Order: sequence, then C-alpha cells, then structure tokens
Amino acid sequence: MAENLKKKTAHGMIWSAVERFSTQGVQFLFGIILARMLAPSDYGVIAMLTVFLAISQTFIDSGFSNAIIRKIDRTEKDMATMFFFNIGMSLFCYAVIFLLAPFIAQFYAMPELTLVLRVLALKIIVQSFNAVQTTTLVIRIDFKKQAKISLVCAVISGAVGIFFAYNGYGVWALVIQALFSTVLMSTLYWLVVRWRPTCFFSRESFKYLFSYGSKLLISGIIDTVYNNIYPLIIGKYYTPAQLGGYSKAEHFAQFPSLNITRILQRVSFPVLSKMQNEPERMRNGYLKFLNMSTFIVFPLMMGLFALAKPCTLLFLTDRWEGMIILLQILCLAMMWYPVHAINLNMLQVLGRSDLFLKLEIIKKTVGFTILIITLQMGVLEMCIGQVISTWISLFINTFYSGRFLKAGFFTQMKFLFPAFLNVSIMAALVIGINSLLPEKQYALQIATGIAVGCIYYFITSYLFNKKTIDELLSMIKRK
Repeated sequence: MAENLKKKTAHGMIWSAVERFSTQGVQFLFGIILARMLAPSDYGVIAMLTVFLAISQTFIDSGFSNAIIRKIDRTEKDMATMFFFNIGMSLFCYAVIFLLAPFIAQFYAMPELTLVLRVLALKIIVQSFNAVQTTTLVIRIDFKKQAKISLVCAVISGAVGIFFAYNGYGVWALVIQALFSTVLMSTLYWLVVRWRPTCFFSRESFKYLFSYGSKLLISGIIDTVYNNIYPLIIGKYYTPAQLGGYSKAEHFAQFPSLNITRILQRVSFPVLSKMQNEPERMRNGYLKFLNMSTFIVFPLMMGLFALAKPCTLLFLTDRWEGMIILLQILCLAMMWYPVHAINLNMLQVLGRSDLFLKLEIIKKTVGFTILIITLQMGVLEMCIGQVISTWISLFINTFYSGRFLKAGFFTQMKFLFPAFLNVSIMAALVIGINSLLPEKQYALQIATGIAVGCIYYFITSYLFNKKTIDELLSMIKRK
C-alpha cells in the first residue's frame, strides 16, 4: 500500500511538473513575444479586471473541489452536485459582472473597459463545465492527461494571441487569447475524461460539500481580493503603464515559485490526505514536500533576482526597464511562497478549514494595513511592503504546524536557513561576476550567470544536501 502510494506520488510529481513547466514554459515564451509587440498599458488594462474574474472563480468553486478530493467515500451524487452548482454559480457571477461592468469602467475612468470585461468574463462560464473532470484527474493523481491538454492549449492559444497582436488588436489580442484557451481546454477535458452527470443536484451532498468548502470559500475570497488588491489600487491611483510594469514583474516573479509550489500542492494534497490518520507519517511527508520545494524554488528565485536586469532588457526591451527593481523585490517575497502554501495545505488535509479561515483573516488584516501605509509612497514602496507582509505571514502560517506536527516557525527556519544562506551567496557571486562583464552584453551576462549559479549550487548541494538530491533522483527512477 505504502509502496504503491510512493509510485503514485512519483508518477504524479513527474507529470505534474511536465504539465506545469511545459505549459507555463510555452506561455512564458509566447508572453515574451507578446510583450515585445504590445505596450505595458495593454497588460495594465487586463490586470485591472483580473480581480473581478478571480473573485468570481472563487465563488464558482466554493471549496467543493478540495472537499471532494479529501472525501474518501465520495459518490456520484457529490460529483453531480459540484457540476451543477458550478454551472449555476458561474451564470450568476457573469450576470453580476455584466451589470457592474459600466460602474467598474467608471471607477477606473476608462469607458472602454465595459466591453472588454463583459467579453473576457465569458471564460468563467466555460471553465465551470470542466471542474469535475479536472478534480477527477487530481483524485487519481493522473497529471499525464492534464499535461497533454494544457500543452496543446498553450501552444494553440499562444499562436492565436500573437496573430491578433501582430494585426494590431492591442488589448483585444490578450482577450481573444484567453477566451480561445478556455474554450479549447474545456472541450478537450470533456473528450479525454469520460465523466458525464448521471444524476442531479443532491441536497445531502451539497450540505457536506458546503460545510467543508464554505470556510475555504471565505478564505479564498479574502486571499483572492488581497492578492489582486495591488493591481486594483495601482490601476486606480497610478497609470496603466505603471500597472503593466508591476503586473509583468509579478508574473515573472511568480513563474518559478508558483508553478513549482502548485506541482507539489496538487500532488501533496491527495497524498497527505491518505495519511491523515497517521500523524507521524504525515509529518515526515509534510517535511519532505517542504524540503523539496525550497530546494528547487530558492535557487531559481535568487537566480532571477541576480539576473533581473539583463533578462528584462534582453527579452522585453528597455520599454520595460521600470519593472526591474520591482521584479527583484517581488522575488524576495515569492521565494517563500512554497513554505506558506505547504503549511496551509496541511490544515486542509486535517480538515481544519476553520483554522485556515482564521489565519487568512489575521494575515490579510496585517497585509492590508501595510498596503494602506505604503499606498501614498509609490509602487516601489508597495512592493517592499509585500516582503514585510510575507515574513509576518510566514510566522502566522506556521503557528498550527507547530501545534499539530511539532514543526513551527523556528523549527522550519532552522531547517531552511542553511538553504537560504547558500542561495544568497550564490546570487551575490552571480551579481559580482556579471559586474565585471561588458555593460550591455545581456546575453553574455545571462549565460555566465546561469553557468556560475548552477555550478555553485550543484557543488554545494552535493556536499551539504546530498540526501535531497538522492530523493529527487529516486523519485524520477521510480517513475
């Protein structure tokens, strides 16, 4: 049983990584091409509207997918209930957005946003039709199918976006790309995953799913609003171009951290859920996921910090120069994202969505206070505030880990500090060596920085952290 779970974990980890990085890698490359063709203000327009779509998506899911994944004795009624609830809620959310669109446009003093939002929001209806299919694959820890679907959608929608950007559609190129990707993905999920509703909405199932998911829903709304409050505020008080620079910097900073963490979350949640009645085994699994995530994320984030300037100027041109310092600061915040996520994942595994909600309220209150303080100072200071908020949130998130798993803040920091110190030295070494190279030889700086950083990190990891390397290699071999 344990060995079979290990094989499933290894298989899921590998294919989840393939799915995230092949898809996100393709999207990242297409995004670079689009960013060279479009203006920062075009991205700023989309960023202004993201919060409204993200909140709607949180309402549509309502924590039901996690509730079903965690439920060991799930039934067809549970799946059907989730399916019909998602569709009904998506229609309701779209109607609300449609009616509010003119007021949102008025809030930003940009009348053209009304039509953009009404068209872009159609994606939330389409997405609701494949929620059960994606949840089914997560339960099976089957990310191979998801990898294939996501990659096909990324390639085709990316090409569509470039076509419309090249033909001068501006912000509408991004809207068309997003809609096309959503429709194609939903269609492919229905073709690949042979699930169809065989019964209708069940009040009993809804009661169970909502009792667990409602707290996650509130937590999700708080988290979604908070995560998107910066684009909302920057879009209101600063220019679309400044928002576009912040949005792109945030996207770059999130790319390695968010994707690797989601790989581990997608695998760790169903895996740790199977261990929820074995505390010691769950603790060991939890620490292993934490170690693996930071082993990969830390060097990538500090490497991006060190190479932010040559990467931005080479790939995006000097039109995006203003985002360099923002990118570096956000890298310092996002490198700790996997630690946050895995600690919160543990509470969901234990079924303590009430504590999850409690922590979210406390953290977001602190974060919002810091935002208010830094709001009038400028976008740069707002980013610095995010780093401060990250550290305070880290202390809060690890509180219950210490109580339930005996792995609180100081235990985790003692566990992670050597890795943090090592990657900080690596980043300083890369910056120092690049300072000796010709100033505008960006490709040379990037190649040299990657080579120096990789050599340093691989040598130090082999000398001081060989156990983690062996575990990763073992996982790959097991696949």
